[in-house]
Amino acid sequence: MKFHEMEIKQVEKALETDFSSGLSTEEVKIRISKNGLNELDEGEKQSALLLFFSQFKDFMVLVLLAATLISGLLGEYIDAIAIIAIVLINGCLGFFQERRAEKSLQALKELSAPHVMIVRDGEWMKIPSREIVIGDVLKFTSGDRIGADVRVIDSRSLEVEESALTGESVPVAKHTECLQHPNPGIGDMENIAFMGTMVTRGSGVGVVIATGMKTAMGQIADLLQKAEVQDTPLQRRLEQLGKILITVALFLTILVVVVGVIQGHEIYEMFLAGVSLAVAAIPEGLPAIVTVALSLGVQKMIKKNAIVRKLPAVETLGCASVICSDKTGTMTQNKMTVTHLWSGSHTWIVDGVGYEPNGKFYEDNKLVQPKDEKAMQQMLIFGMLCNHSELHMKKEEIVLDGDPTEGALLVSAMKAGYKRSNLLKEFTIMKEFPFDSTRKMMSMHVKDKQGRHFIVTKGAPDVILGKSESILWDEKILHLGHEIQGKVQNEINMLAAKALRTIAIAYKPVKGTTVILSEQEAEKNLIFIGIQGIIDPPRPEVKEAVKECKQAGIKTVMITGDHVITAKAIAAQLGILTNRSRVVDGNTLSKMSVEELEDVVEDVSVFARVSPEHKLKIVKALQNNGHVVAMTGDGVNDAPAIKAADIGVAMGITGTDVAKEASALILLDDNFATIKGAIKEGRNIYENIRKFVRYLLASNVGEILVMLFAMILGLPLPLIPIQILWVNLVTDGLPAMALGLDRPEENVMKRPPRSPNEGIFSRGLGWKVVSRGFLIGLVTLLAFIIVYHNDKTQLQYAQTVAFATLVMAQLIHVFDCRSEKSVLSRNPFGNSYLVWSVISSIALMLVAIYYPPLWPIFHTLPISARDWLLIVGMASIPTFLLAGSFLLRKTK
Repeated sequence: MKFHEMEIKQVEKALETDFSSGLSTEEVKIRISKNGLNELDEGEKQSALLLFFSQFKDFMVLVLLAATLISGLLGEYIDAIAIIAIVLINGCLGFFQERRAEKSLQALKELSAPHVMIVRDGEWMKIPSREIVIGDVLKFTSGDRIGADVRVIDSRSLEVEESALTGESVPVAKHTECLQHPNPGIGDMENIAFMGTMVTRGSGVGVVIATGMKTAMGQIADLLQKAEVQDTPLQRRLEQLGKILITVALFLTILVVVVGVIQGHEIYEMFLAGVSLAVAAIPEGLPAIVTVALSLGVQKMIKKNAIVRKLPAVETLGCASVICSDKTGTMTQNKMTVTHLWSGSHTWIVDGVGYEPNGKFYEDNKLVQPKDEKAMQQMLIFGMLCNHSELHMKKEEIVLDGDPTEGALLVSAMKAGYKRSNLLKEFTIMKEFPFDSTRKMMSMHVKDKQGRHFIVTKGAPDVILGKSESILWDEKILHLGHEIQGKVQNEINMLAAKALRTIAIAYKPVKGTTVILSEQEAEKNLIFIGIQGIIDPPRPEVKEAVKECKQAGIKTVMITGDHVITAKAIAAQLGILTNRSRVVDGNTLSKMSVEELEDVVEDVSVFARVSPEHKLKIVKALQNNGHVVAMTGDGVNDAPAIKAADIGVAMGITGTDVAKEASALILLDDNFATIKGAIKEGRNIYENIRKFVRYLLASNVGEILVMLFAMILGLPLPLIPIQILWVNLVTDGLPAMALGLDRPEENVMKRPPRSPNEGIFSRGLGWKVVSRGFLIGLVTLLAFIIVYHNDKTQLQYAQTVAFATLVMAQLIHVFDCRSEKSVLSRNPFGNSYLVWSVISSIALMLVAIYYPPLWPIFHTLPISARDWLLIVGMASIPTFLLAGSFLLRKTK
């Protein structure tokens, strides 16, 4: 159907929908079953089977399998079957790790998918865009992404950017009139808004005419750029590290083989031992484990109301040194309530809490009736008219649909007995000039029942004051001279000093024949009526979060469009503003270059009366001074600063789709404390990755050195190939993953931010890997030598002791890896995942030692109680020897 040619009523009939109440839930189910979900087809995903087989494409694993085949051909069937079983188990572990990471990332993608406002069963609600069906009625405003192809049925200065489809970046104005062109191009369909395009100005309502692959975007889906999952910088660094370690491990393994052959061991035996050692020593799964750790950390963040859209942000969070945060809704509760009204010589107090439309008006502690106060009436009526917010009852609770500031103005008028539906019978809205963060105001051209025309305006008091030439003072219209301007400004300052957000209301009569085409024309020569003072109390948890950030070396900067005095009052309450802090307003900021701002930005804690465009300048100045910056935002104009920041943070509740897509982090609750929590989690994830890198590499170093030392000393092999592979399987996988789930250390938010250039082996990690690995290898060899020299006929028993010592040394060492200091500095049972993984690993080791059918496979024998004392004693040396040296340093 050619919906662009139809009148609005014809569209409603053709789509069998109701523009006022939308579709019913039952009808939606029928349409989804008929047309499917509103999704674009994606490319083929790797099947689970291919993912499983990909676990065995590693070169060393292929060499091991080839060696196993040779082993089988030579008649060593038990060894061959055992090695294949271990390789399969290792492959399964890798498969489940990658599958979990894949599912976590997919869940993340779904969580951060766009949502839309639709009306169903007569109620407006927010749903994921994939659930849209043909006939749904959508509401969209500046910053929203259109969820499907829609026929525009209501337009209020609506402009849409369609570059994703047309390549033309200039926004297109949309209207509701039908087009007569029989075959217009996409760029000419001015009454159709397309899926994937962005609202850049105004607001509108549309009815869905196509979904999924039937949309214009679906028909040219190849033009849609799909974001590829890229490795994080840390993963890339670890991959490079892996290549270096592979080279070193191969060199040492070849050395072990060569020395072993020179010492008289069989070539086949040493070849199999060398390959097994290489497989065990090379941490080829390290990047995969990092992905799992990152994705598990991301899942934990989701539970704490923070969605990480881009995995590199997890690493960057730990480096954050400055948080630039919006005030309203992020640091405050965004539960706006009008408490003061001022006009002329009158100040009225309004009682009542939240969005409950019940309250009384007082002047000098005396009850007053709004109908007796002309200025109050006009202020309340015009504040309700110049407004898009609505109140709804949901589960016996009043819920606001719209901007909280507008909600406060709506409720203040309702307290005086006014209803928006009644006002719309008294006044006809002729044209709207939507709110703009640059203008800081919103206006409407309205006509009353008597045929009189007015411009009604609301916005920032100082801006409207500058646009006004007259003022309503005690029911008289006076010229706004310097003296009265001073009185008004004094009243604005007094209200702001009480931490009230101030909104001014103004109007002007216009001739009915006057055609007003621009905001500039509408918003000049106004009559200033008065001010509504709105309280927005700080969130109780933010003060503590700001304090924690300060302890962590992170500076908090408040950014707000509010009056300087209001901003100061709130910042002081939250502990952001100190005696040495500076406050910079938008006017001063506009006159500064980035270089000039760099010189003062270190001392600034509050930016007030700023526009979103100023945020980019603030980000650049801080970054040029060497800071890693987190910047919050919710609007279209915030997107450049969010994208430029090291960590762009978008609001999940009030944020536009533009802001969310530019961000790396989305706050589901729009709460500053959630940013602090995300930074804490980000720091912990990085520390946990360091922990299991330290553990895996130290274990691998120990395994190589025990074999190398034995070869150099001319001893028999302390471990046979199957034992090396079993050690790798038993001790590496589960404990390493459990370390990735470790809780933060107590001091994680009491140390300065990590440098983004910090290497993985910084802070002594390289030395810890080498020293612990050396000691693990040494004690394993000593245990082997002690038992072997007692009875040289019992080589298999000595190898079993060496096998048990190596496993136990690594499993004791894993508890040491939980802290940068010492095993004694943390409760060893503080990580239940680690405790259970260690118990499981010990159980698997004991099965190989004490279960008779496995003796011929693993070449093990049951160990006596006396030798267990030797094993545990030796295995404890690497960890507790270093713990003792730590205590000595501490006591000194």
